[in-house]
Amino acid sequence: MLETFLLTLAVLALLSIIFEEVTHINKAKTTLFLGCVSWITLFIAAQTPEKSALISEELNENLLEIATLWLFLMSTMTFVAYLNAKGMIQVMVQKIFPQQVSVRMLMLQVGMFSLVLSTFCDNVTATLVSLGLLTTFNLDSQMRRRMAVLIIFAVNSGGVALITGDVTTLMIFLAGKVHISELLVLFIPASISVLLLAVLFSLKAEGSVSTTPMAQSYNTVDIVIGVIFLITIILTMLLNVLFAIPPVLTFLAGLSVMFLVGRSNKSKDEEVQILEYIRQVEYDTLLFFLGILLLVGMLKEIGTLHLLTEVYSMYDPSISNFFTGVGSAVLDNVPLTAALLKADPVLTTAQWLGLTYSVGVGGSLLVIGSASGIIAMSKVPELTFVSYLKYVPALLLCYCLGYSLTLFLANHLHG
Repeated sequence: MLETFLLTLAVLALLSIIFEEVTHINKAKTTLFLGCVSWITLFIAAQTPEKSALISEELNENLLEIATLWLFLMSTMTFVAYLNAKGMIQVMVQKIFPQQVSVRMLMLQVGMFSLVLSTFCDNVTATLVSLGLLTTFNLDSQMRRRMAVLIIFAVNSGGVALITGDVTTLMIFLAGKVHISELLVLFIPASISVLLLAVLFSLKAEGSVSTTPMAQSYNTVDIVIGVIFLITIILTMLLNVLFAIPPVLTFLAGLSVMFLVGRSNKSKDEEVQILEYIRQVEYDTLLFFLGILLLVGMLKEIGTLHLLTEVYSMYDPSISNFFTGVGSAVLDNVPLTAALLKADPVLTTAQWLGLTYSVGVGGSLLVIGSASGIIAMSKVPELTFVSYLKYVPALLLCYCLGYSLTLFLANHLHG
């Protein structure tokens, strides 16, 4: 009875996201409300002090994950908001991309740019920077939506090839299931599937677009802060690999350096302005994440994820991996991967690579399936849960191609 009620709350949360355009109730508010109600219900239903203590422990673990993600998002978004306001991202675009480019060529360039960037950066940073590119081009709403969908798929695809790009890739690597040299193979299917999606999206795209000319309003301090952002990204990767330092710690350190540089080079009024960039962070996005992760934590608590691992072991791993990826479009891929690693299925290297690809890219099939999608939904007004659905056939085709190529290459190399 309790499980049924809690699953109903999770379904209601999903429906509130789907029908946001009809109800006009912000999805962040509904998911946060239902997420909180689900945990309150768990506490009320606990019949013994021991059970309450156990639920409290699980909630604290869930909140720690959320707080880590919140602080990481906040620090990354502050950097991007600052560089965006100073026109630094637009300047970078004008250096990389031609001033006038055909829509088809732009689609390919944006797809590959997002793919490569997300291989080295985390998905959050890669999404924010890639979406920042879109603001510099005069695109109509439909094309902007298509570009945003391509960015989501490309960012998730790029993250699978290196341990710096995706948390699930790092988890599978740290569990000793794959080596870095084996992971690099995933860049080939990831690139081909992104290129296919870019081609599919550009079939009906005609004409050319130009970048919006930007008055260069930045000064030396802004360039220094841009360099700090770049160094922070590089150090985040290095320190995580070498000393297992959590990325959030390095990024917060980078953010503090940004504020210190701002303080030493600006007057009191201007220093306040640098701190103001924290306020430009979309708290709707953060609240939406909070609600979603509370619900996922609840599903983990009532054993839904454990049930999925049991279903996983009933079928051939190559088929199970494919559907695990599809499942990660609804459930967070991190607890899903954690549950599978805990179950420790006996898989070949090729099958572990297949799982790495599927849980990394499968979240792209729904806009709520990945951090990249949730950020894009809050940043691009044209992108909603329902409008994203019409791109699912193309996304599923590219996901199938990437997964098939992963298995083919992995089996060929380890056959």
